[in-house]
Amino acid sequence: MCLFCQIVSGEVDAEIVLDEEHVVGFLDSRPVFKGHTLLVPREHIDTLLELPESLVVPLFTTAQRVAAVMTSALGAQGTFVAMNNVVSQSVPHLHVPVVPRTKGDGLRGFFWPRTKYEDGEAAEYGERLRSGLSDS
Repeated sequence: MCLFCQIVSGEVDAEIVLDEEHVVGFLDSRPVFKGHTLLVPREHIDTLLELPESLVVPLFTTAQRVAAVMTSALGAQGTFVAMNNVVSQSVPHLHVPVVPRTKGDGLRGFFWPRTKYEDGEAAEYGERLRSGLSDS
């Protein structure tokens, strides 16, 4: 079972920000910027090419909702939404990273520096996102 399937099943702890019928969202443990959220189909799917048509709308409308909430809940000016397939796909389970962005944040091209959460900080970011999503 892959790491993301273990997170979805609750076998591995993660800061869950969204738990829906078809999609689970959780904070990346090594975020590009704090609040960086990974959206995964609940069922194991390797890449976009294998994503069934029935899951396209739930996955991408969830990405829209999370991106919208990042501006209000985290004060982001925008977001970066992406997807790797096989190459640079750190876990072989389809995932859509939604990364909060601000002008001048230093993210350039595809160089993704990573940061860490201080103690309790991931829970704070998770709560802000959950709260924003429950209001949307």
